[in-house]
Amino acid sequence: MLQRLHRDNRRMLGKLMVVALAMFGFGYALVPMYRTICDALGINVLSVSERVTGAGLSGNAARKGNTQVDTSRKVTIEFDANARGPWDFKPAVRSVQVHPGELATVMYEFRNKQDRSMAAQAIPSYAPMQAGSHFNKLECFCFNEYTLAPGESKQWPVVFYVDPKLPRDVTTITLSYTFFEVAGKQVGKKTAQAPLAVGAGT
Repeated sequence: MLQRLHRDNRRMLGKLMVVALAMFGFGYALVPMYRTICDALGINVLSVSERVTGAGLSGNAARKGNTQVDTSRKVTIEFDANARGPWDFKPAVRSVQVHPGELATVMYEFRNKQDRSMAAQAIPSYAPMQAGSHFNKLECFCFNEYTLAPGESKQWPVVFYVDPKLPRDVTTITLSYTFFEVAGKQVGKKTAQAPLAVGAGT
């Protein structure tokens, strides 16, 4: 009877270990899965400038597309932040109005409320979907992964302009970020350092 009980306990332990490993694997694959699903559904379309700047080209090269400002209209840019974890994450302002082609800067604030370091990265999405290809970021914290110490706070800028070719019937664009902790990341590994921020402007 006792041997049978030990055997049953070992089987249960084995099943629990398999479940734990499966959960760890799912957490590790969550961010790339999110990217793939959003790309497939068209709700996380990276703008051209995100691809260019993220590839390491200078901001000056990206600014070549910003040669005209359409002063005949304004577009309202709304900012949203989704925190998928024990941290604070929010934009410094909820919305701004810009002329298409006009360069603007908005700050995002982040605080790690945990008692441990964490590695994390933000993923952007746009509404309406067609606005994503006209929303050009020259600088964005979403280009990099960051490591934050326990209780550490950061401010990050998003420098952007709206392409003057944006359809005139689009008067409002919502830029939304979801911040994910990178599962399975060794926090001691060196990652890109966030730029220091001194203020926000439009």
